[in-house]
Amino acid sequence: MKTCSSSSKFWALPLQLVLIVPFVVQVFGAVALVGYLSFKNGEKAVEDLSKQLMKRTSSEVNHHLDAYLSIPHKVIQINANAIRMGLLDVRDRKTIGKFFWYQMQAYDLTYISINLPTGEGGGAGRYDGKTVTIDENTIKTPSLPKNSKTYLTDNDGNRTQLLSTATWDTLNEPNYTEPAKAGKQIWTRIYTYYDPAYPPYIAASAGSPVYNPSKKLIAVVGVDIHLLKLSEFLRTLDISRSGQVFIVERDGMLVANSCPDQPFTVNKNEIKRLKATQSPNPVVQGIAKQLQQRIPNLRTITSTQELQVNFQGEDYSVHIAPWRDSYGLDWLVMTSIPHSAFMSQINANTQITVLLCFVALVLATISGIFTGHWISHPVMRLKQASQAMASGNLVQTVTDGNILELNVLAHSFNHMAGQLRQSFLTLENSNAELEARVEARTFELKTTLSELQLTQAQVVQSEKMSSLGQLVAGIAHEINNPVNFIHGNITHLDEYTQNLLQMIYFCQERYSSHDPEIQALAQEIDLEFLKDDLQKMLSSMKMGTERIRNIVLSLRNFSRMDEAEFKTVDIHEGIESTLLILQYRLKEKPDRTAIEVIRDYGNLPQVECYPGQLNQVLMNILVNAIDAIDEVDSKRTYQPIQENLSQIIISTSVINSQLVEISITDNAQGMPEMVQKRLFDPFFTTKPVGKGTGMGMAISYQIITEKHKGKLQCFSTIGEGTKFIIQLPIQQ
Repeated sequence: MKTCSSSSKFWALPLQLVLIVPFVVQVFGAVALVGYLSFKNGEKAVEDLSKQLMKRTSSEVNHHLDAYLSIPHKVIQINANAIRMGLLDVRDRKTIGKFFWYQMQAYDLTYISINLPTGEGGGAGRYDGKTVTIDENTIKTPSLPKNSKTYLTDNDGNRTQLLSTATWDTLNEPNYTEPAKAGKQIWTRIYTYYDPAYPPYIAASAGSPVYNPSKKLIAVVGVDIHLLKLSEFLRTLDISRSGQVFIVERDGMLVANSCPDQPFTVNKNEIKRLKATQSPNPVVQGIAKQLQQRIPNLRTITSTQELQVNFQGEDYSVHIAPWRDSYGLDWLVMTSIPHSAFMSQINANTQITVLLCFVALVLATISGIFTGHWISHPVMRLKQASQAMASGNLVQTVTDGNILELNVLAHSFNHMAGQLRQSFLTLENSNAELEARVEARTFELKTTLSELQLTQAQVVQSEKMSSLGQLVAGIAHEINNPVNFIHGNITHLDEYTQNLLQMIYFCQERYSSHDPEIQALAQEIDLEFLKDDLQKMLSSMKMGTERIRNIVLSLRNFSRMDEAEFKTVDIHEGIESTLLILQYRLKEKPDRTAIEVIRDYGNLPQVECYPGQLNQVLMNILVNAIDAIDEVDSKRTYQPIQENLSQIIISTSVINSQLVEISITDNAQGMPEMVQKRLFDPFFTTKPVGKGTGMGMAISYQIITEKHKGKLQCFSTIGEGTKFIIQLPIQQ
């Protein structure tokens, strides 16, 4: 009967998912709707609150401007009335100066002045913002160019000391000419003042002409007031903690602002006022530039305006309120506040609301999960047991649950699983027994093969070294006979040559002066050179034969491979024989300097050993050291090689009455720990294919430990070098 999977016709979903998802979706929708409405209500509340705060702040600034900037005009009116009533004599500059000094004590002003049509004048002021000084201006004449004097005063306003003098042209100063021209009380100008001796400041100057009953100008009285006090006031406003409040003239020039920066700059002892678009504060500057783009002409603003601007990715609400007085000032009070100043709290409230909704969602989800788990868990247990059996795990038992129908199904499943488990258990026992036999047999074969390979390699190596020893011994014997013949005859040849030379000297003394042919022959063959060079040739021949005899002796000592019994030998003799054979590897090459061999021999006794096999061990270790040094030098340039010359240090010592020690150390690259652990394993090598069999160190280890009952150890450090230590018993 043909069956088909239901997954090909229907979209199958897990039971637990079907139980949980619809419930969670409903709760999530309710939570999302509540969060969205909460956020929108917060935004609306922020907008209303920011408008109310900016209106209140603007009104507070306007009231302060009305109160603060009315002080100069009140003082002007007091002084003008005192002059008209004759209480102040404009010619008595000393009394007027003292009177102004007392007014400066009563009012926080910058300067109080009087200017006469004659060019005379005077006043009292705070140039440094603290100390009140008195100025007295006389008529400017060519003989008196510096007609203005400034005096320090005591605590009663009396002049005590002349502080400075200056040139002052009263009749051409705006604080005289503009009120006189206007004929009424006005604001004359806003100016900045800078003297290196005093702090810079910005001030507003007001003035009023004073006439006698016949309408003749008596004087112009004036008052200057600090505008930096306005900036200080703006900084005290609550809104200044997060927003900005600044006052500008209709041409955009800054009058005051709530930021720490001043509305002017001082550069090279010159003070210059700034426009709002030039403010050092980035928020003030950015908002002013956007307002300039929207309202190019600020004089067109006649009523309060509210704008929304975006600066550096943040939204700001801007409130613009005109301010005017009856004396000519026409300013704009601009208040800006970022939405984030209020949205932080609103966002926090919204986050709390969303968090509470999320907690409710989580609790509802957990409740749904537990409900779905309670319903689907028995089915899942049955499913997992079926899948486990399909995967080969037949030890499965489904426990009873809380649903009756599923318990019946679980009992049937458990019965079926028990029958399958019994059948497979019998089959597994048979397979396990067969596999154990195969594994044991395989292990025996591997062990036998490994031992056979090691034995074969040792036999081959032993035969090679034995043949090599016999060959070297034969060659050494054949070379030694003629060399001994030549070496023995050189002594007689030297003696005969001396006799012949003595005979020639005797003949020269007797006959050469009488025989021209003898003299010509002596000159032709260069007799003097022959006498000297013949002695050198004989010495060189003798040294050469000595060298050949030493090499032959070393070859004979090294080639004692067929000695099957222990011999008592000099260890140093075997080391020197090995070094002599390897001399061609130690010499200087085009790509490196010579390898320096440092001998540190102790006073060793004669040692019982297999000399040929011990020489083979020394040869293997020294060849490996030379190969390691060559590999390092091939990667270095000439300069580093000269700074760290290649060396092999051979030292011998007596450990105690039974042991001697041979140490061979190189300054190559060293070996990693992984290589050290496998160094004495058969067939292990780090050399390229064709350059090493991997048997040299394994055989050396066997020769030292098994045949000589000694120790062979290796100590190596990366970047420093390798050290081999051979310990041998003195007697076997």
